[in-house]
Amino acid sequence: MNVEGKVVLITGAAGALGHVVAHRFGDAGARLVLVDNRPDRLAELCNDLKENYGALLIGNTDVTNPRSVGKMVEMVIRERERIDILLNLVGGYRAGPPVHETPPEVWDFLMNLNAKSVFLVAGAVIPHMIEQGGGKIISISAKPALQGTKGHGVYSAAKAAVIRLTEAMSAELKDHNINVNCVLPSIIDTPANRQEMPKADYSKWVSPEALADVLLFLASDASRTIHGAAIPVYGRAG
Repeated sequence: MNVEGKVVLITGAAGALGHVVAHRFGDAGARLVLVDNRPDRLAELCNDLKENYGALLIGNTDVTNPRSVGKMVEMVIRERERIDILLNLVGGYRAGPPVHETPPEVWDFLMNLNAKSVFLVAGAVIPHMIEQGGGKIISISAKPALQGTKGHGVYSAAKAAVIRLTEAMSAELKDHNINVNCVLPSIIDTPANRQEMPKADYSKWVSPEALADVLLFLASDASRTIHGAAIPVYGRAG
């Protein structure tokens, strides 16, 4: 699973998952580009990656804003000349009331953070991947994308949109030597999720480290024949 020397763009790099994934790819020899909308937290969590691996840190990026995304990708190309691997790790969760009682702003929040971010960042990166002759795009969906459940209607819809975007982009791009796939975690073992569900059995959840290994596989040449897949990563919670 060799990604040595590959330019890897990671959105949501200052998050609980992004931070772990960045270290995993850095250890594997990737050239890191770490993007987040929180520059102070990005610097705090990822400064060691800058010092040890020469990571490029780009804060103040709103991945739901086309102009902000465009400026970010332009900077990456200017500084690194190419983007070999895109990891769309930005996302958000919010349980809520029944669909008919859900405020429109909750719809906008979840759709923007989970689906629009993939649409915008991938859309800005793809022309460069086509020009350079290939690449990998991997996004985070979720198990609830497969079936709507009580209190999770909008979240399920947003994560389902990630799968449909993945499938469509894969069909459009596989002849350009671009692999587009996504993963479907159940519950990722993060501090925020533990706080949200304090009585859960955390041993059944998916650790960020385990998910990082799956992402590393999909980013490597070992996954070269995988296109448009939505890969379950459930741990023992499935």
